Amino acid sequence: MKIATWNINGIKARLPNLEKWLRDANPDIACLQEIKSVSENFPSEVFEAMGYNVAVHGQKSFNGVAILSKLPFDEVIKGLPGNEADEQARYLEAVISTETGAIRVASIYLPNGNPIDTPKYPYKLEWMEYLKKHASNLLKYEEPLVLAGDYNIIPTEKDVYDASKWLDDALYLPQSKAAYHAILNLGLTSAFEATINKAHKYTFWDYQAGAWNKDNGIRIDHLLLSPQATDKLNHCEIDRYTRGWEKPSDHVPIWIELDV
Repeated sequence: MKIATWNINGIKARLPNLEKWLRDANPDIACLQEIKSVSENFPSEVFEAMGYNVAVHGQKSFNGVAILSKLPFDEVIKGLPGNEADEQARYLEAVISTETGAIRVASIYLPNGNPIDTPKYPYKLEWMEYLKKHASNLLKYEEPLVLAGDYNIIPTEKDVYDASKWLDDALYLPQSKAAYHAILNLGLTSAFEATINKAHKYTFWDYQAGAWNKDNGIRIDHLLLSPQATDKLNHCEIDRYTRGWEKPSDHVPIWIELDV
C-alpha cells in the first residue's frame, strides 16, 4: 500500500498537477493539505472518476485538508479530537479496511506559528499539545497508524539548507522542535528517518529568492508511524521533481509503501 502526503497550496491552482501526479505515482491513499477550499467546492468528482473515495474538511480561502483513498472509508473524523473549539480546518482522520485489517490515516496541516510575537505561536504549541494527546490515545488501539502531513516543523539542522537563517522562526525554535519530538517519543517513528535518513533532503522550497534553483529547502512534511505501521514499512520517497513543474506547489509529495 502506497500512502502519500502533499501540501498542494490550493486545489484550484494545483488541480492539473495533482491529477498528473496521481496518474504517475498511483498512491492508494493521498493526504492533502492547504486545499484552500470549502468542502462543497472541492472537485471530488475528478478524483472519484480516477477511482478514489474522497473525504474533505475544508475552509474558505485558507487551510483545509483532504484524504483520497482507493479503498472505502469505514470512519471519517473531521477536526482534531479534544480541540473542538478550533475553527480552522487542519485535521482529518479516516479508518480504512484492507485485506489484512484496518489502517488509520490522518491528514494534518499543523499551524505555521509565525510571527512568533503574535498569538499565532502559542496557538501552534497549543495545537501540538492537542495532537500529542490524541496521538497518545490512538496508539492505545495498537493498529497501523499513519499521521501524515505538513507539520511546519524542521526537526534538525540537517533538514534545512542553513540553520542559522531559521533560529528565530517558529518552524525551528527549540520549543517547536521539543513539541514535535514529544509527539515522536510517544512511540511513533518518522518514516523518512527510518529509511532515507540523509541530510538536506527537502520537501519545501519557498517561491521567493530563487530558493528552488539554489536548493534552499527545508523538510517539514512528515509521516509518523505507529509501531504496527513501522513493522510494515518497506520504503519512503520524496517526489522532488514536482517542484520543477509549471505552477508548482512550494511543497512536494512524500510517500511510503507499507506491506499490508
